[in-house]
Amino acid sequence: MPAPSLADWLRQESDDALAALLRTRRDLSTPPPSDTIVLATRAGTPGSVARACEDLDTFTLAVLDSLLLAGADTEPVAAAEVARLTGTEIGEALALLRKRALVWGEDDALRVPPSARDALGPFPAGLGASSPALAGADIEAALAEVGEDERALLTTLAAGPPIGRTRDASADVPLERAQNPVQRLLARGLLLRRDDQTVELPREIGIALRGGVVFEQASLREPELPVHPHQQSTVDTTAAGEAMEFLRQTENMLRAWSETPPPVLKSGGLGVRELKKLAKDLDVDEARVTLLAEIAVGAGLVADSEATTPEWVPTTLTDSWLASPTAQRWMTVAQAWLELPRLPGLAGGRDAKDKPIAPLSEDLRRPLAPTSRRRILVALAALPEGAGVKSTDELVAALAWRAPRRGGRLRDETVRWTMAEGTALGLIGLGGLTTATRALLAEDRPGAIEAMLDALPRPVDHVLVQADLTVVAPGPLEAELAAEMTAVADIESAGHATVYRITETSVRRALDTGRTAGELHQLFTSKSATPVPQSLSYLIDDVARRHGRLRGGAAESFLRCDDASLLAEVMGSPVATEYGLRMIAPTVLISAYPLAEVLDALRAAGFAPAAEGPDGRVMDIRPSGRRLPAKARAARRAHGEPAGLTDEQVGKIVAHVRAGDAASARRRGETVRAPQGGGAGDTSATLALLSQATIERREVWIGFVDSRGTASQRVVRPLRVGGGVLEGTDNERYPLHRITSAALVED
Repeated sequence: MPAPSLADWLRQESDDALAALLRTRRDLSTPPPSDTIVLATRAGTPGSVARACEDLDTFTLAVLDSLLLAGADTEPVAAAEVARLTGTEIGEALALLRKRALVWGEDDALRVPPSARDALGPFPAGLGASSPALAGADIEAALAEVGEDERALLTTLAAGPPIGRTRDASADVPLERAQNPVQRLLARGLLLRRDDQTVELPREIGIALRGGVVFEQASLREPELPVHPHQQSTVDTTAAGEAMEFLRQTENMLRAWSETPPPVLKSGGLGVRELKKLAKDLDVDEARVTLLAEIAVGAGLVADSEATTPEWVPTTLTDSWLASPTAQRWMTVAQAWLELPRLPGLAGGRDAKDKPIAPLSEDLRRPLAPTSRRRILVALAALPEGAGVKSTDELVAALAWRAPRRGGRLRDETVRWTMAEGTALGLIGLGGLTTATRALLAEDRPGAIEAMLDALPRPVDHVLVQADLTVVAPGPLEAELAAEMTAVADIESAGHATVYRITETSVRRALDTGRTAGELHQLFTSKSATPVPQSLSYLIDDVARRHGRLRGGAAESFLRCDDASLLAEVMGSPVATEYGLRMIAPTVLISAYPLAEVLDALRAAGFAPAAEGPDGRVMDIRPSGRRLPAKARAARRAHGEPAGLTDEQVGKIVAHVRAGDAASARRRGETVRAPQGGGAGDTSATLALLSQATIERREVWIGFVDSRGTASQRVVRPLRVGGGVLEGTDNERYPLHRITSAALVED
């Protein structure tokens, strides 16, 4: 039975089948195909076939390879032959391939697009071309005659690809004169000579060396993914501990960069020296520092200052982030990581020019990273609650089997990086997904925050003050107490039980913030679960006694005058209150506002002040030109997966295709075409034909070009022609200037 063409097969498919095809192969819908011929042509291009194969698993691809081995790209083949080559039942795989229009036809006449060989490679299943000379030959007997070196060469080629390059193929010599394995195999007909430097293993020899089968049956089955069963609460609390540590390290990095922002490299990114320094300060490895920096920039907490000497500087979002609850801070960094269009794991490697790849550089940008990251997390979400993979390598193997053509050369490394980064961020615990991460994947942000709140350890409201002036926090402190301890003590070691060290410097720092000695005594008396050592009380009192004897203040401008009465008049004016004028000597006033603003206000109030320079001479401080406000930086664009087609969009495209098919199938009379370069005669003829069809209530075939420039054809029953528009009885409207041809439909 002859197989129909792909266009004929698609034309016979149901609307639901066409809708399913458009959903699974979204590239076919842009722009909307005018009919099934255009749809089939587009579906048969090598690029479209390659994209359609990206999500196919190893078994389904093996069936497609078997179809190519059987020659389904050139002539119809039977499903039984394909099943024989595959070595197993193929019904489910054929159904999936048909759904994607990669296979069509009945089971006794299957076809695949000719471009499938271009998309999948010239050697299906890693086998070479068939050799007519080996038809009916005793291949086992021929193989038994070859030597060990010859058999080793054949075995290597049998594993695929079947092509080898060698100078020994430059000439054909008889077997008795052959001097090396390649020449002997060519003489025996067990290798095919393609050119002077290339040989190919015949398909029959490859199958024989594989044990008589095209595929090893074990490779067609998805590898098992062993898991450890855990309580979901155990996974959640373990990941929450990792999340708290990551947030603490992020906070320390932001505080360090607030004081000393690292420079931006000329080529972009973070320098090795700054990377190593931060790794030492935070007591983490360089991979963790890279992740911290990438997430901070991705979340908008740090940005390039874009100054003459650019630096990586924390943004104003940092303050609100630091003041937020722990669960909210985790949500910010977790969402930033999910949407990060970069691969931090690439940092430290080498680029195509063998140059080191720096963190925060453009070399790490990978727009498809969020899609790959989410795919891996979705695979973990499919596991039972609480279950975690035993080994990342086993997860790598399972995902590689499920989509071997997806992910490119970094496919396996991306899985390893995602598992490591997700664990560090607290999205993954013990190899499994947390409750918060499952909610995050479902776009349930409130649910994710609530789940993280439940998993985080309850904050404690007390500390343990010890005689050696160390303070132990037996857990995460309440926000207010944590801020007080950070102000009066230095962190000596961090973790689930943080140890603080109180020193003279740390006490002075607390007093500098406006706290008094009495407040510090009250803090330790009320919040310490252990008696406050006398040495701590002595230290606070001693530092407080010496603190603040010499004081300094900030002033932007000053006013001086030898006439005390004039200064008194100034202090009595509204300007003194508005600009915070303060007398520090009988003849001197100071203000926190710029001098130009103070002088303008005094002049407006009736005074006649003058500005003076360091030498006491009068100087002109008026602006020297027009000033413009600085432009705000553009907000960061979120990167996500491309949106799929809605049911309404799919329905319109299918209707568009069906209408094009109907127009192609209708018989039509003499066609009137619009002029390409303008012409009144032809335009009048087109309008006359459409008017005639309107009066006679006859269907008319039209060809038109839509707003995208796509040519199409339709059968319309005109209702009205006027105002530059053709209106049909089904409420469709066609601008007359886009109609390229028209003809009455013949009954």
